[in-house]
Amino acid sequence: KSINFIKTNRGGKITYHGPGQLVFYFVIDLNKREKNIRKLISSIENTIINTLKEFNIKVFADRKNVGIWHKRKLNNKIKIEKVAAIGIKVKKWIAYHGFAINVKNNLNAYKKIIPCGVKDKEITNLINIKKQEYRFISDLLIKNFLKEIKN
Repeated sequence: KSINFIKTNRGGKITYHGPGQLVFYFVIDLNKREKNIRKLISSIENTIINTLKEFNIKVFADRKNVGIWHKRKLNNKIKIEKVAAIGIKVKKWIAYHGFAINVKNNLNAYKKIIPCGVKDKEITNLINIKKQEYRFISDLLIKNFLKEIKN
């Protein structure tokens, strides 16, 4: 559909990375930590949730649809939209890849794919949720992620 794609070996289905999106990839040796993938995913979710809380944005994780979601009331209806995707790979207890947060990216690219294989929900970005400056978000994510994985 007129887009280039790269096949990876991380978890999750198709996603999009582009300008205006913050991509946070890491390599963590789980041999030196608790070998608990669910706990790692929870740490990632908590990192994003707590970071966005510092920008007065309320988001949540969903066990059925991995990622971080935002509830928006629109015309007396509740609309749930994804604001961050999570996809990791674990091999020999080394975890890599990570997550991406839509900050001010063009959302039209998502119309060409079925993001993360979720057909019945839409994608949003932080600018659509709340117009404000997100200049220091990467610093906060790093600080919050390091705090989360130490626990």
